[in-house]
Amino acid sequence: MSEMLLLVEPQIPALRRYARALVPDRSAADDLVQDCLERAISRWHQWRKEGNPRAWLFSILHNLAMHRLAKARPVRQVALEDADESALSRPAQQPDRIEHRDLLRALDQLNEAQRSVLLLVGVEDLSYAEAARVLEVPIGTVMSRLSRAREKLAQIMEGTAVDTPATQPVLRRIK
Repeated sequence: MSEMLLLVEPQIPALRRYARALVPDRSAADDLVQDCLERAISRWHQWRKEGNPRAWLFSILHNLAMHRLAKARPVRQVALEDADESALSRPAQQPDRIEHRDLLRALDQLNEAQRSVLLLVGVEDLSYAEAARVLEVPIGTVMSRLSRAREKLAQIMEGTAVDTPATQPVLRRIK
């Protein structure tokens, strides 16, 4: 039991992130993670004991999420002649993928301090105080870095950013 706890517990934050990406409702995502953990514990004997159970846990979570999504969508059959034209087509997904790729590239253009605070607060959902503890900086520094990071990211995405390489430090004169 203690071996299982040592291997599974560190995976919980990542499982929660993935569940929140799959399920928009936060409480439903937490329920999904709980169900995943219950299933993993009850079927621990099925895990192949080589290395880290991360992939196994993620596959359980993914399968549970897909099963829930499939159950939630009602299946209805309609004759092709009676079908509404909007039901026969989907909007293009390419623009979403392009924007996602552009966002990842824009994140790479931020300096390390801005990228770190943006990811901790925006992606990992840490509070300003928690991010300040992680980065070992004052909370005001977190707030200003986050503000600058969001502004710079918006400028990069709009194509109005002034080119400053992320590796080049910006020197300021303090009086």
